[in-house]
Formats: sequence, C-alpha cells, structure tokens
Amino acid sequence: MEARYWRVQEPQAREPAQPSQQMQMQEPAQAQAPQQAAAVICELCPHRCVLSPGQWGKCQARVNRGGRLYAAYYQKIAAIQLDPIEKKPLYHFYPGHAILSVGSIGCNLSCRFCQNWEIAHAPAPTETADTGRLLELARASGSLGLAYTYNEPLVGWEFVRDTAGAVREAGMKNVLVSNGTLNPRPWRELLPFLDAVNMDLKGFTERYYREICGGWLGVVRHNAELARQAGVHLELTTLLVPGLNDDPGEIEALARWVAQSLGRRTPLHFSRYFPAYQMNVPPTPLATLLRAWEIGRAYLDYVYVGNAQVYDAAGRPIGSDTDCPHCGEPQVVRREGYDVWSRLVAGRCPRCGESIAISD
Repeated sequence: MEARYWRVQEPQAREPAQPSQQMQMQEPAQAQAPQQAAAVICELCPHRCVLSPGQWGKCQARVNRGGRLYAAYYQKIAAIQLDPIEKKPLYHFYPGHAILSVGSIGCNLSCRFCQNWEIAHAPAPTETADTGRLLELARASGSLGLAYTYNEPLVGWEFVRDTAGAVREAGMKNVLVSNGTLNPRPWRELLPFLDAVNMDLKGFTERYYREICGGWLGVVRHNAELARQAGVHLELTTLLVPGLNDDPGEIEALARWVAQSLGRRTPLHFSRYFPAYQMNVPPTPLATLLRAWEIGRAYLDYVYVGNAQVYDAAGRPIGSDTDCPHCGEPQVVRREGYDVWSRLVAGRCPRCGESIAISD
C-alpha cells in the first residue's frame, strides 16, 4: 500500500526499538516517506522513526522491509472479547450495551505503569481475523459494533481505518480507546469513521508525558480538540499515580482545560493506579481519588472514579452514578459494576427536564 503521508528527509541519528522476536509483516503501512539508501520515515505519529531496512519502529508494530514500510500486524488479533461499553470506560455512549473489543500488538508510548504491557510491549500470540469475520462475530454476539482497544490501536492505523469503514457500512458503531498520540493528518482521516473515543489524558505536564510516558501532552490535547470539533463522542481518562500526576493544582488545571477547550459536559474519568509493569509505587489512595473528583466537579458536569469504590464524608458512594448537573437530582443513571439503570425520560432528567449528555 503506497504512502499518502510522506516527505523527503535526511536520515536522523535515532536508534529505533527492536522487537524481541521475529514478527510477521502483513500490510504495507500508509504513513511513510521515501528516503535515500532505502530508509523510510514513518510519519504516522510524532516519533517519526527513521528506519533502515530490517528496522522496527518504536511502537514495535511497523517495519521497513526492502525499502517499504509495513504494518506488521494488519488483521492480527492478540485479544478479543465482548465487553460492557462501560469498561472502555464510556459512561455516556449507549449505556448498558456490549461491544466486541479487539486488540493487537504494539504501542507508541512507553508508560512505566502500563496496564496491558503483555501485548503493548511484548510479543504475544495472535490470530488472523479479517473484517468479514469480525463483522460476523459482532452480529452473532449482539454487539453495538467494534471497539479497538487493549494495546494502542493507532499503531495499526491501516487495520483500524479499513475495519472501521466496513463497520460503518454495516450500520454498527466504531469505538476507539487510545492514547491520542498520532499526527494530525492520519487522525483527521480516521475521525469520520469513529463514533466514540475514550482518550487517555495521562497527566497535565509535558514533563510527566516526557519522563513517564515518552510522549507529548500538546499532541494529545490537540487531537482531543480535533475529535470534539469533528463531532465524535469523547470521554477522557486520567490514571492518577501517587506523587507523579496527582497534585491538586495539576488536577485543577486539567479539569479547567477540559471545560474550556472541550466543554464542561465532557465526561472525565479518574482511575485508580495499581503497581504494574515497571512501576512499584503504592496504589492511589482513595482520598486522592475523592479530592480529584471534588476538583473536577467544580469545572465539569460529569466526573467519575474508576478501579475503586470511593465514599464522601457522609459515607455516600461517589464517582459511579450520573447526577443531573442542573437540579442535582441523584442517580438519573445508576451504575453498580457494569450493571446500569436509567431514569432518564427521552434523555432528560426526570425532575427538571435538563438534557443529559448521553448518546443512545
């Protein structure tokens, strides 16, 4: 597949990440640039890896073979299961529905706390699943559509684009769970095929992104704004890691930016961290999650807490249910785990008639 996002550039002094075992190439990648001596520049994401023949990108999902860039895991699936839509997490997009969720291999960030490192940063068994097979499975399971998740789906941009087009034609929904680290042109091309996105907003300083995640806050902010402008349903998730991104001032800056740039009706999920991968910091204290929820609620209508049950000072559970932001009516949508009960009347609060920002 010939590239559409390319430029000519001299080789840069950069040593790309190498996979720990031979991986199968499947599909020529879209975002590549011709370069002298058969090297290519991958222009899918801001890393812009310069790859000589045989070299792999930082994401360990894209490889130069014979002077062309290939998406190594096109139609290769490492994880597949039927999930509640709330697990993504998406609380305001077809609540109570299930969605067939697929993941592949690779990630273009290097978060030290990675929760899915087994497929994001290590070789894992895969099986071939073409678009027709995935559509068949989605229909048979009663799925809302297809969710691209678990690893970083955007490193397999060609698979997501092709499959999302077929899913849209079949009248089903496309959901993306992503770190949001992509160059603007491929992101803009993909957005018309997406119905909902949960984007990780991993912290709110460039230092945190650079030192802990190997990425860029500005890139994620811009792509979140593009998704909002495109009319895609957007929710955000921030994993709070003690001592690293849980400062109240940083949380307040994050919530304020979401309200100002994406709208105060944008759902924000604060998630509890547990030790994983390369990080052994103790789990997020429940008090930190409660404080984040309180700060977020000062700026946003819909703030949630994940991976934990948190209670306020009066002993009432917080962070799971949707309350009316206008009149304060509690539990217009109630959640226990992944079970959902709605009291909405035509999408509105049963008490005051306020429209609740839920797509259904």
